[in-house]
Amino acid sequence: MLQDTNHTGFERHVRACNNTELPGARVPFLVGGQPVGWVQDRIASALEGMAVIRRTPDRVTLIDPAALPGIGRALSEQGLYRWRGEAFDVRAQPDGPVLTQIDRGAIPSFGIQAVGVHINGLVRRTTGLHLWVARRAMDKLLDPGKLDHIVAGGVPAGLGPAETLVKEAGEEAAIPPEMASSAVQVGSIGYVMERAEGLRRDRLYCYDLTLPEGFTPLAADGEVEAFELWPLARAAEAVRDTDDFKFNVNLVLIDLFIRQGLIAGPEAVSLRIALERF
Repeated sequence: MLQDTNHTGFERHVRACNNTELPGARVPFLVGGQPVGWVQDRIASALEGMAVIRRTPDRVTLIDPAALPGIGRALSEQGLYRWRGEAFDVRAQPDGPVLTQIDRGAIPSFGIQAVGVHINGLVRRTTGLHLWVARRAMDKLLDPGKLDHIVAGGVPAGLGPAETLVKEAGEEAAIPPEMASSAVQVGSIGYVMERAEGLRRDRLYCYDLTLPEGFTPLAADGEVEAFELWPLARAAEAVRDTDDFKFNVNLVLIDLFIRQGLIAGPEAVSLRIALERF
């Protein structure tokens, strides 16, 4: 069991991913009367004057949900954020109906909740549990060179978490569909975080995938530079003592360490409460 007696190791990652309080300097963004996000004045001002937008001092409302994809494109052309060319569904709740779609690059600027999947790629050896660790490519837009899960990615429009898991597993690590589909969902983690790209309100669906000892992942789509197989205790020490892992990967790994008994006692209870805050 690893100890973090000063509450500066594991806990600091949870705090870092929940570094803001809402509303802050934002007002609610509504689609068809349902709150879906939060916008700062720069976005609210850019929307003001559009026929499908109603702005009041305490909110910005999109009257026609179908207009959002086009609005997102127009604002990116104004330089307000980078266009990613990947549509995401917009919902009021993670499991609610799809109201409209928006480009992935616009999500932080609108404060819309995004959904992602993260897979703990596990190998059981006689020497103990091991974890596949990926290193993100240096040309990644966000967090280049950081350590990551074997597979992780956002859930695009039209797909659910389980379908995205199989898709991303094949694309990122050359994991066959029949192998990837054996992953077991172990929970979900949410956070509210201010980052350079805007407001991150993410819901991560977490999975454990036990892989055969003879299987080696391959960097299939260029998003990963290399994979390494680490003893789980080494990963726990890296999360506790460094910032080497991508910011949200730390949260999913902390959950794994608690479940595997590497973090226990009052510290585990405190971290579990913090992880389940949102």
